[in-house]
Amino acid sequence: QVQLVESGGGLVQAGDSLRLSCTASGRTFSGYSMGWFRQPPGKERELAAAIDRNGGILYYVDSVKGRFTISRDNAKNTLYLQMNSLKPDDTAVYYCALSTNGIIFPGRSWPDYWGQGTQVTVSS
Repeated sequence: QVQLVESGGGLVQAGDSLRLSCTASGRTFSGYSMGWFRQPPGKERELAAAIDRNGGILYYVDSVKGRFTISRDNAKNTLYLQMNSLKPDDTAVYYCALSTNGIIFPGRSWPDYWGQGTQVTVSS
């Protein structure tokens, strides 16, 4: 079993920055691909960014490219999402996820472990 706990969400203004963190416990963190998903109000959950077990970037959704950076610190069992130049369209619940079934990437099986989510609200 893996437990994932997100933190760092909040209410910010357009143009501000936030850094989300996701701390894992219960299983070897470093062996697995991880990702940040987000679910805007009334919309489906989408993959925002994904990273492989060694820190290699797998994916950014087009709408966050150049503004968001995913990273991980395997020694601290922590995944990060640095979000800069935030826009109102970035408003969503952000979920950290871990896959034991291969990499996280669009079209692949969904991850098997999820955090509880953290709300990010960007006002205009």
